[in-house]
Amino acid sequence: MAATGGMSGSGARASWRKDGMEDPREQQLQQHYPLPTAPSSPYHGETDEKTSLICKLRHKQGTSNLSPAMFNVINSIIGSGMIGLPYSLKQAGFPLGILLLLGVGYITDYSIILLIKGGNLSGTNSYQALVNKSYGFVGHLILSALQFLYPFIAMISYNIITGDTLTKVLQRILGDNPFFGRHAIILCVTIIFTLPLSLYRNISKLAKVSFISLILTVIILVIGIIRAITFSANISPTENPWVFAKPNAVQAIGVMSFAFICHHNSFLIYGSLKEPTLSNWTRVTHVSVSFAVLVSLVFATCGYLTFKEYTEGDIFENYCRDDDLATFGRFCYGITVILTFPLECFVTREVIANVLFSGNLTTFYHIAVTIVVVAVATSISLVYDCLGIVLELNGVLSATPLVFILPAACYLKLSEERWIHSDHLLSGLILTIGVVVMMVGFVMTILHPQECSHGKEMPYCFLGNSSLYNNTVPSSQQIHLP
Repeated sequence: MAATGGMSGSGARASWRKDGMEDPREQQLQQHYPLPTAPSSPYHGETDEKTSLICKLRHKQGTSNLSPAMFNVINSIIGSGMIGLPYSLKQAGFPLGILLLLGVGYITDYSIILLIKGGNLSGTNSYQALVNKSYGFVGHLILSALQFLYPFIAMISYNIITGDTLTKVLQRILGDNPFFGRHAIILCVTIIFTLPLSLYRNISKLAKVSFISLILTVIILVIGIIRAITFSANISPTENPWVFAKPNAVQAIGVMSFAFICHHNSFLIYGSLKEPTLSNWTRVTHVSVSFAVLVSLVFATCGYLTFKEYTEGDIFENYCRDDDLATFGRFCYGITVILTFPLECFVTREVIANVLFSGNLTTFYHIAVTIVVVAVATSISLVYDCLGIVLELNGVLSATPLVFILPAACYLKLSEERWIHSDHLLSGLILTIGVVVMMVGFVMTILHPQECSHGKEMPYCFLGNSSLYNNTVPSSQQIHLP
């Protein structure tokens, strides 16, 4: 996805002069502007032992090359939200849904770059500092709440997915066993995997984990394609599956925004770059978002084409329990969200550190805050198991402001370009769309909530052709019993 990533040299030099610093590499970086560190920032002057991952021109640089940064961005985008994309096509209408998916992908690409450009203009190095510079303490509080709420709810959704997917995997392999129930799976995964990974201080250390997650995502994509080819014919016809547009299109945008958001991680990943220039960040963003859009488009299309109007908020709820290929897909997706969980925990911990600890966490508080955040998210996921409403509400209330509204609003506030400049016009359009989606989407989600079909077997699984086992083509000889 292409987006304008340029910035005027006068604007960059002005931000250096405003902070009382001179750029020692001004000639070298005329077209590649690093993010300056404001003296008032809580990150200024930190030692290597501090939790800041933001790169500072005169201090310790990040350690990540472009490829690891791309893996982290892609892994941050392709999380629990992807599982609801087929349902978003059902909500919007298939043709309009495809157009909306491409549009949200473009806006995501553009607004991620807009964030870093806003950081350059304001001399700030975090999302919170950028909004605080633009709209003062009130804006800072609003952003902090949103930036904490989104990844925290995402952590809850990851645990819900882990419990749903891995429980069915173990039930398929070992049969019904109370020791392999949903609660036990979530607790074991938290203690053994997600909590230890979340204790890392440096986000670049998760690059290998992110790469593994991407490999598993490709496997899930292949499984979705295979089932679209081999199983869709066994689904009974539904009414008007190809209608162009539906009234719930606004809610669909919320789900898509939830799927694509990685803005809360952007400054962290940008700061982990060994050479944090706007040019490098633009390259990272274009490649990462383009790949994520491609994967999401194929996954959403295959999921909807398979189940059409039967499509659920959690697409894996549509597959029959005795489908071994789908069971393997559940396993891969469960592992994927386990590996994505720590990225969200990084952000929640950073927000807490900035609001309550002036950006600095000692080793003790780093461990304590991590344990508390993970424990609370896990506790909520143990008592609530309906994924669809979580995706919709988090999409319209948290993701939409973070993706559409705040990046555009900050840039419009800080930029001194003329109002007819392309960045100004596009930012104004994105801001308007975001406000409409947030307000209308919230009202429609409350008035027309998604019905949760958690744990239910679909009607077509009882038609004598649901048992797939390890065959590529569905068998018609066995009937699944719930």
